[in-house]
Amino acid sequence: MGLEIERKYLVNKEKWDKVNKTKKQFMRQGYLIADPKKTIRVRLAGNQGFLTIKGLSVGATRPEFEYKIPKNDAVRLLENFAVAGLTKVRYYINYKNKVWEVDEFAGENSGLIIAEIELSSENEQYEIPEWIEKEVTGEAKYYNSNLSKNPYKNW
Repeated sequence: MGLEIERKYLVNKEKWDKVNKTKKQFMRQGYLIADPKKTIRVRLAGNQGFLTIKGLSVGATRPEFEYKIPKNDAVRLLENFAVAGLTKVRYYINYKNKVWEVDEFAGENSGLIIAEIELSSENEQYEIPEWIEKEVTGEAKYYNSNLSKNPYKNW
């Protein structure tokens, strides 16, 4: 079984604006199933499609299975089967030998910036960049699947 061990953080916009950002990617994603116990997501990232199945989070860990799919299949799934979706730009930032994925959300989630770091264990040690504001790991309202149904602009 695949596992995702991930911590999520809110980002301080003023400090984030000063960070040198070299690698980014536009993402569109939609949810075929989005409930607290499981999600099935379709993502279009550049010219590549992905189908991802995630289970219930326990702490910072949850089961995850991700598969590459053809771009055209991802587009068709997003357009014909997604019940909710969102768009964002993802930045990849190397900091102290770890890759941070920082999402600047667009559309109805515009203004929200969330950083994620994937770990090899829940106890793995890492340094937090100065542009991190607050940990939100486990806070369901920050899950992408929930943002697709209850966007940031409604809070």
